[in-house]
Amino acid sequence: MILVFGGTTEGRLVARVLEEAGKPFLYSTKGEGQEMELVHGKRLCGAMNEEAMADCCSEASVRLIVDAAHPFAVQLHQTIATVAARLGLPVIRYERKYPPRNPDFVWCDDYADAMQKMELAGVSRLLAWTGVNTIRPLRPFWSAHESFFRILNRDDSRRIASDQGFPSDHLLFYQEQSDESMIKQVLPDAILTKESGSSGFFEEKTAVAIQKHIPVYVIKRPVLPDSFLCVYGEFGLRREIYRLLPDFFGLHCGLTTGACATAAAKAALYKILYGEEIPSMEIQLPSGEPVVLSVASVEADETGVACSVIKEAGDDPDVTNGCRIKVHVSVVDGETEEEPLIRFQAGPGVGTVTLPGLGLDVGGPAINQTPRRMMETELHRLVVASGRKISSIWVTVSVEHGEELAKRTFNPKLGIVGGISIIGTSGIVRPFSSEAFVASIRKEVQVAKAVGCSQLVINSGAKSERYLKTYLADRSIPQQGFVHYGNFIGATLQIAVEVGFQHIVMGLMLGKAVKLAEGALDTHSKKVIMNRDYLLQVAGKTSCSADILSAIPSLTLARELWQLIFPEIYPEFYQMILQDCYRSCAPLLQSAHLELLLISEEGNVIPLG
Repeated sequence: MILVFGGTTEGRLVARVLEEAGKPFLYSTKGEGQEMELVHGKRLCGAMNEEAMADCCSEASVRLIVDAAHPFAVQLHQTIATVAARLGLPVIRYERKYPPRNPDFVWCDDYADAMQKMELAGVSRLLAWTGVNTIRPLRPFWSAHESFFRILNRDDSRRIASDQGFPSDHLLFYQEQSDESMIKQVLPDAILTKESGSSGFFEEKTAVAIQKHIPVYVIKRPVLPDSFLCVYGEFGLRREIYRLLPDFFGLHCGLTTGACATAAAKAALYKILYGEEIPSMEIQLPSGEPVVLSVASVEADETGVACSVIKEAGDDPDVTNGCRIKVHVSVVDGETEEEPLIRFQAGPGVGTVTLPGLGLDVGGPAINQTPRRMMETELHRLVVASGRKISSIWVTVSVEHGEELAKRTFNPKLGIVGGISIIGTSGIVRPFSSEAFVASIRKEVQVAKAVGCSQLVINSGAKSERYLKTYLADRSIPQQGFVHYGNFIGATLQIAVEVGFQHIVMGLMLGKAVKLAEGALDTHSKKVIMNRDYLLQVAGKTSCSADILSAIPSLTLARELWQLIFPEIYPEFYQMILQDCYRSCAPLLQSAHLELLLISEEGNVIPLG
């Protein structure tokens, strides 16, 4: 059993991840203010002292605690640490993301320190964005100086303020007015806030104060117990749960070749800049989540440094699982007005691009755009932090046995020769190709139904989900209503119908749409590839030009069609593909309504007309 302490945005995210496992867990909050729809989780309400928490853990056979409570819930953090030590339980802390501390702000260790600094600065009119529970510790200041507190517009919050004797006409409420209008109304000498992180809208709150040149005093976030294992996103959470409770999730995620190459490149440059070899390297995934990868080897030569990382693909049957991803880095010192130029090269086992259409230079290394950006970002940060003047950086990526492995992929058909591609759009490998993944889809669909979703939105992955959330924003579909089908379109539709959804929205990127249109309900590239003959038939039926017809046979990827056949000129082409997709799905629908949406690379959406 896992016990989660939530009541925050982070708590909600933790619960969503745990729900996917389809196993029971406990979700505890101090009050009932946070609305949560749990299927496998059991809600606990009410503060727990040390004895109550220990009893709860013992009675429920808790094996792991996840602390996703507010960073300023100091007493709760300490109680969790004490109980965990007493019972021998590990604690994962799902931590918020915090921006770098602005040196223009006045940083305060605690409320007493803040009051002392404001007194010394002569602050006589304060706007406090610290919440109702800070009225009591700040009493010495607001008793002597006119102060305004922004609180939640709830009966319990107003009661707390009243019990402290705070004047009701100096209370301001969330959502009743913007930060800017609040500042105009109060005209404060200073603003006091807490280091609440990104999910606490810290940067948004302080941006207006900066613009208005109002001094900002910030209470630093409390230091967490040393025993807590901190994670900063869903992958880190899953990774720690896999390690501590291997049987909780049915499937394990891994990291892409792009993430591995990024860690190896960063470790190599770190050795060049600082002369130190480190056993692990932290990188940032495209989502902003930091992850740590082990460095398997460090080798210096006369031109630079090479480091390697062993690829772990989780439970995905990835041909590169267990491979050594090696990156050699060399630098050229010199002044430059811009960031150092980073040049990528293909080493042994990494393919070379020979055909257009992949979004990569012909003749260049088969390193996709997201891994390139990840490496560029990490290397630029290291250079800036070191202060060393570097004009260019050469990055050569190699993959052990990559040339042999590439024969088991579609790289030869895509015109990539000599090795595999360095890929990944999220940095994470999700195990699409197994029965367990279909089982996890079923669990997610069941959760969506259980929490009351009237529509189910299914799509291939994170990128298409992001576009669909924007397109469907006015429908207010809960997060649980979005489910990734990966490649299992047919299985997902069958599950949705079996669970009882009467309205299903399916988002399709063009590559999967072209395969589905011909009846491929499992669109994995190992089972089916783009059929150019089909595209020629559709183009011919929809009066596409002769130039288009002659260009289709040389296409490498379906997404090239967007640049060849413009939807505003040839809408019938894309409508016919959508119609064929619908025909492929129709036998599975029974009485359910299927809404089909075709999504471009830029996020434009074409509905089936």
